Formats: sequence, C-alpha cells, structure tokens
Amino acid sequence: MIEARAPGVSEALDTLVPRRLHTPGAPHVIGITGPPGAGKSTFVDRLVQHARAAGERVAVVAVDPSSPWSGGAILGDRIRMERHAEDPGVYVRSLASRGHLGGLSRAAGQTVDVLDAVGFDRVLVETVGVGQGELAVMEVADTVLVVLTPESGDSVQTMKAGLLEIADVFCVNKADRPGADHLRRDLEQAVHLDDRAGWHAPVHTSVALEDRGVDETLASLEAHRAWCVGEGRPGWEARRAEGRVRIYLDLMAEAAREQARRALAGSDLLDDLRAGRVRPEHASARSRPT
Repeated sequence: MIEARAPGVSEALDTLVPRRLHTPGAPHVIGITGPPGAGKSTFVDRLVQHARAAGERVAVVAVDPSSPWSGGAILGDRIRMERHAEDPGVYVRSLASRGHLGGLSRAAGQTVDVLDAVGFDRVLVETVGVGQGELAVMEVADTVLVVLTPESGDSVQTMKAGLLEIADVFCVNKADRPGADHLRRDLEQAVHLDDRAGWHAPVHTSVALEDRGVDETLASLEAHRAWCVGEGRPGWEARRAEGRVRIYLDLMAEAAREQARRALAGSDLLDDLRAGRVRPEHASARSRPT
C-alpha cells in the first residue's frame, strides 16, 4: 500500500511514532550497500541467520533496480532468501527502485517506519547496488555496511563513489580472491585520513559464502550501534536530521518532475523537443517558475 501510494496511507503513517525517531538502535537499522556482485545479498542472508540465532526478529527491505522503460523489477531477493521463508521471525519485502538514483526507493524509509512500529529488533536495508549514487541509504540507516570485492577497484574509486563518506563499517568480501589484501590496506589508509570525529570505520575481510569473517563484521556493526547510543549520539541525531531534509528535497524534486511531465504531455513543446527545434536547456529555462 505504501509503494502504491494507496489513499489514506500517508495519513496513517503520520500517526506512527517510530521508536528510532529519538533513540538509535531500537530497532537497529543497518544499510547494506556496494557495487553489483559484491555479495550484498549473501551478507544479508548471513546477518539474518546470526540475528535469528540470537533470538532477534528481523525484517529485510531489499530494493531491486527498476527498468527505465517499463518501471518493473524482478524482485529476486525473495528467491535468494528462500531458506528464511517459513521462519515467522523473518520478514522480507522487496521494493522496486522506481528510478530513484540514490539506491533506495521512495517507499523504503516509510516501510522502515512501519517495521519499526511492528516491533522488529533489526531491520536490514539492501540497496540497488548501482555503485555510485548509493548515498540515500544514510537517510534511513543507523549503521551503513559497505561491501566491496577485490574487483571493486582501489580506494580512489571508492572515494569517487562517495562510499567512504557513508560507510560506518567496510567489508572486503570474496577475500580469497587476488587483490583483497591490497584493497583492505587502501581502505584502511583512506579511513585513517577521514576526519569524522569519534568513529573511524573498521575494515574487515570475509568470504561470506563460507561464513568466514562474518562474525568480526557483525561485531563492528554492533559496536557502531553502541557508539550511536553513547558518545556518538550527537552525530547520530545530526545524521537523522539531515536525512529528513534530504528526503523532503527528494520528494519535492519527484513532485516537480511529475508536474513537468504532465505539463509537457500533449504540448507543442513536446513536439519541438522531439524534432530538435528547441534545446532542452532553453526549454527548461523558459518553463521554470519565476
């Protein structure tokens, strides 16, 4: 209903009082991001497994890329997590990105609020995995895990993608492949130069398919949650506050785009653009409100 923007949903959401609005870690919302093929879904599966072993109720919000033409998505994360399908303590919801460039769909944040209200102990949010442009995960997650592989490139590429700024924990997955140690050292050096006060993102290596290195990564995720509750509380509150501003701007931009699309449909300007009689830059400048 959230994703379909059903009537009354927005008003219903306004009545919710998410626990994490004022308290980090209740539930602990973990964002998992990184480039395609890094093993994010495998890591999510391991996180679910470990959380269930600790008696926690877990929800997974998995955002799949949408076709730019049809708007549809495969929503294959449910298939990859099939072994948890009959576990009443696990809920998996796939969402289509709907063309959102930040790696999350518009509905993801609202979905997390509902899962918070339901009472899940841990909410895992897996992004599209488009590489660059995954920064929106900061808007909803308390802790961001960036999963990379040796094929992801060096720390310079990571910084170009903006992942250094959003990562609270790094994990170099598929560490049995050549180049893993080199990437780990690069990341450690880059993190050392990060001037964020109080928390420097630890860098781990893992082979998630064999459950190697997962426990150490989970320990760092829990350490970051504890930091957010304690001395890092001001930073957590600042990130949540800035996230709300970014979500507002995203929603306004989405509304403006839809309004412009409706205004363009059937107009002479649409024909002029298609025929090349007017440049998009000039047309948009003339159409902007004064």
